[in-house]
Amino acid sequence: MAGELGDECAMCLFCREPRACIRFKCALTNTILDVLRQRPGWVEVKDEGEWDFYWCDVSWLRENFDHTYMDERVRICHFRNHYELTRKNYIVKNLKRFRKQLEREAGKLEATKCDFFPKTFEMPSEYHLFVEEFRKYPGITWIMKPVGRSQGRGIFLFRKLKDIIDWRKSQTEMACQRAQRKNRGFILQDGVRADDQKDETQVENYVAQRYIENPYLIGGRKFDLRVYVLVMSYIPLKVWLYRDGFARFSNTRFTLNSIDDHYVHLTNVAVQKTAPDYDPEKGCKWMIQRFRRYLTAKHGAEVVEVLFADMDNIFIKSLQSVQKIIISDKHCFELYGYDILIDQNLKPWLLEVNASPSLTASSQEDYELKCRLLKDTLHIVDMEGRLTGKEKRVGGFDLMWNDGPVSRVEGNVDTPVNASFLTNTHLGYNNDRKKQLKQLFKSLQTQQKV
Repeated sequence: MAGELGDECAMCLFCREPRACIRFKCALTNTILDVLRQRPGWVEVKDEGEWDFYWCDVSWLRENFDHTYMDERVRICHFRNHYELTRKNYIVKNLKRFRKQLEREAGKLEATKCDFFPKTFEMPSEYHLFVEEFRKYPGITWIMKPVGRSQGRGIFLFRKLKDIIDWRKSQTEMACQRAQRKNRGFILQDGVRADDQKDETQVENYVAQRYIENPYLIGGRKFDLRVYVLVMSYIPLKVWLYRDGFARFSNTRFTLNSIDDHYVHLTNVAVQKTAPDYDPEKGCKWMIQRFRRYLTAKHGAEVVEVLFADMDNIFIKSLQSVQKIIISDKHCFELYGYDILIDQNLKPWLLEVNASPSLTASSQEDYELKCRLLKDTLHIVDMEGRLTGKEKRVGGFDLMWNDGPVSRVEGNVDTPVNASFLTNTHLGYNNDRKKQLKQLFKSLQTQQKV
């Protein structure tokens, strides 16, 4: 049974005490598998073997979570209904609902702290509402995104209502064809009848979202930020934010004259690396520390502090919007990848939240970043039972919310902490994680001896 102890390993790396091996499974074959295999005292389990820790994919979660018995110490890397935050249509619904709740309970000023998501409509269910909004602002650019895809697949920009009418017509025709095949008991190639198999493309919803036409540019190129947020619990809400992250740049200078060029408008690495002039040695990323230094040199520390505080607000408010909906199972944790766009007014916008942020490295620097991130994630998940639960920093992670805002513990800047701004996470500051981990585990070892 998952969670039962296996054979003992030789020694725990930090506390030097005999400790049972931790059996892990991993559904991925990228950086996370490397990190898990290198972790002292962890043993890989394959096929149907019993496990204590599972880095699963969302398909396993959907099919098996409700039917799997888990011992007290077992951990998996997703919450059961994570999609409430990570599917593009659900996050819109939840943020709108949460904003109305804040307005009722705390007033309009507090509700405006949720105004970080572009105007968005679910298609086709909100088609008529979208058309009404579209006609209010003729000539602006909109972007269509499929709610269940990633890596830029299926995305397109448009300015004419005809484009959306043609899209809607094609979607309706495809849905009718699928229904006809199902009614005829159409036999699929693998011999399974269509009416016996769930067709996940039967209704492919999209969102129509107002495109940010004035993105902040560096070197004439558009970019967004990938930031990592680790949630250990929703009730109470306990959130860690990683100091490292990166800016993802487009390969082509920004212009609104060509809305069909994905290399201009989509910053996903999966898209950019297919550009004819993409240089794999150079890549298209900046470490977030470099990005913060650039902004500080250009705009000053105080302005940048406000920008990063506004991003903190995005992380917390978005998580609070689903706090009462997510099934907060004690066996679960989640490492989210937040995608943030900054406009020319230095206002951050939430583009989407990823439940399975890419852990495949695009360069050696990217590989090292993701290894650090994943190692520190495992430190906080703490299968070894080394932490006290009172830590405010573990490696590159800073605790930003623990059933309430967590104040800064290092004082990197002189700006006073304002709980409403949540300027407490050190995002983009120096990540001296090796030194911090050494001090942390030395302190814990001393406490154990006492």
